Amino acid sequence: MSVSELLDTLQSDQQRLLDDLIQWLRIPSVSSDSRHIDDTQKACQWIADKLSGAGLSVEILPTEGHPMVLAETPPVPGAPTVVVYGHYDVQPAEPLNQWTTPPFEPEVRDGNLYARGATDDKGQLLTHVQSVCRWLETGRPLPLQIKFLIEGEEEIGSANLERLLPELRERLACDCVVISDSSQYADGQPAITYGLRGIATYELQVDGPSQDLHSGSFGGAVMNPAIALTQMLSSLIDSEGRIQIPGYYDDVRDLTDTERRQWQDLPQDDDAFAKAIGVDELAGELGFSTNERRWARPTFDINGLTSGHQGEGGKTIIPATASAKFSFRLVPDQDPEKVTAGLRKHLDQHTPTGVRWSLKCGHGAVGMLANTDSPFMKAASDAIEQAFGVSPVLIREGGSIPIVTRFQEVLGCDCLLLGWGLSDDNAHSPNEKFRVDDYFRGIQASAILWDEIGKLNANT
Repeated sequence: MSVSELLDTLQSDQQRLLDDLIQWLRIPSVSSDSRHIDDTQKACQWIADKLSGAGLSVEILPTEGHPMVLAETPPVPGAPTVVVYGHYDVQPAEPLNQWTTPPFEPEVRDGNLYARGATDDKGQLLTHVQSVCRWLETGRPLPLQIKFLIEGEEEIGSANLERLLPELRERLACDCVVISDSSQYADGQPAITYGLRGIATYELQVDGPSQDLHSGSFGGAVMNPAIALTQMLSSLIDSEGRIQIPGYYDDVRDLTDTERRQWQDLPQDDDAFAKAIGVDELAGELGFSTNERRWARPTFDINGLTSGHQGEGGKTIIPATASAKFSFRLVPDQDPEKVTAGLRKHLDQHTPTGVRWSLKCGHGAVGMLANTDSPFMKAASDAIEQAFGVSPVLIREGGSIPIVTRFQEVLGCDCLLLGWGLSDDNAHSPNEKFRVDDYFRGIQASAILWDEIGKLNANT
C-alpha cells in the first residue's frame, strides 16, 4: 500500500479515529490531583494497549510518580530513528461551572471536540499514534524506526522524566524528537515552532502578626501583610513592562534581523487579537511587537493571590499572612537558578518593615531553539503542506515544554515541534477544544512525515 492509499484509508476511517480520542478523553488523568491517581494509571494503560495492539514493543515504566510508556517499532537499517514524545496527563478542569459541557464528557459542537485534554495533549499526541497504528495495520513496514515516550507528569514539570532521561539515553537514541503540543499560527496557517520559552515558578508568603487583627483597633499601627505583598510584587515590574530583578536581562538573547523580518511579514491584527481574548487593548514591554513579546521576551506574571477573608460578606481584619504564586517566562540563555538568586536579592531590598517573607521555588526550565536548517525541518514542512494545503510558517511559542531542552542536551538530537491546534483552543482553561478537521489533518501530516523522513539517511 502506498502512502496515498494509506491517506485514503484514513479518510474513510474518520469516525473510528474520532471514537478512539473520545474514549481516551473520558479518563480524567489529572496528574496534580491525588484523587485521580487511578485515572492516570488508566490513561497510561489505555495508550499502552493501543500501541501494543498495533504490534509495537511496549513497556510501562514506573516512576516515583506517574508511569511512562515506552514503545517502539523495529529498527530499519540505514534509516533515521524518531522519538515521538507526548503526555497523557491533563490540567485540572476547574472552574467547572464555566464549562458548557462537563470536561470529561467529550462532545462535538460546531466542528470542535470539547473536553479537557482535547488539544493539550491527548488529541495532538494521538495523531502520531494513529498514523503509526494505521500504517502497521496495512502490513506495510514503516520506512524508519519510531519510538514513543509518553509520560504522565508534563503538567507538573516532568521531574521524574528529567531525572530518568540520562538512564534512558541508549533506549531513546534517535536522530529527531517529534512533539505536537503547540498550535498553528492562525486558523488556516499551520506552523512549525522552532523556539520555546523557559519558565521559573514561585510561591511567596508574607507573614505579619501572629493572628488576624481587628483593622479598627490595629490599623495604622501594624504593617498589613496583604499590602506588603502587593508592594513587593509591584516592585518586580515597572510601568514600561521591564522586570526589575538585578541582572535579569543580562543573558537575554536578542532576536536576529532575519527573525524580526519574518515575524513582521506574518499577519497580525492586534485589535482582533485583543477582542478575541476579551481585553480592550494589549499591553506589555515597550519597544516590541505583540509576537516578540509573546515569543521572545521574558515576562513576569502573577498566577494567584491569597489573603484574608474570602467568604461571603465583609470582615474588617488585618490578615496575618498573604501569599502569591507567580512565574517568569524565560528566553534562551536565561538560567532559572540565576533568576532565583536575583529574585531573593530584590525581595530582601523591597520588603516593608514589620513583615517576614519566605519563598518556595517550583519547577524551572531553560528556553530552547531548534535547528531551522535541518533536513527534518524540511521533511516536516513538506508533510504539513501536503496535509493542510498550505506551507507552514516558522514561529516561536511563548509557552514552555521543560523536557525539550533536556532532549537536545541528553540525546543530542534535532527537535520538531508540530502544532495542530489553534491559539483559541483554551488549553488550561474551561471549554478546551480541538477542531476535528485539524485532528484528521494532523494524522495525515504525521503519516506523510514518516514517509518523508524515511527517505533521509540515518544520522543525517
